[in-house]
Amino acid sequence: QVQLVESGGGLVQAGGSLRLSCAASGRTFSSYVMGWFRQAPGKEREFVAQIPWSGGSTYYADSVKGRFTISRDNAKNTVYLRMNSLKPEDTAVYYCAAAEGGSYKYWGQGTQVTVSS
Repeated sequence: QVQLVESGGGLVQAGGSLRLSCAASGRTFSSYVMGWFRQAPGKEREFVAQIPWSGGSTYYADSVKGRFTISRDNAKNTVYLRMNSLKPEDTAVYYCAAAEGGSYKYWGQGTQVTVSS
């Protein structure tokens, strides 16, 4: 079992930046693939970014590639999402998740990101 708590969301103007954090507790954090997802009002949850346990070979949704950076610090049991050049369409609740057995099994409660135009 892994417990995940996101933080760092807020209101920012278009073009601004935010860094989200996801603190993990419970089982060995370093063994999990970690991901960020988001859900905008009236839309389905969508994949944003993923990072393996080693920290290499990250993956991003096309919509955020070049603007967002996922990273992790296994010593701190934390995964981050640095978001630059934010757009109003990035407005959503952002969730971190931990994968087990090939699928995302553990989810945080989410943190709201609102980008004003």
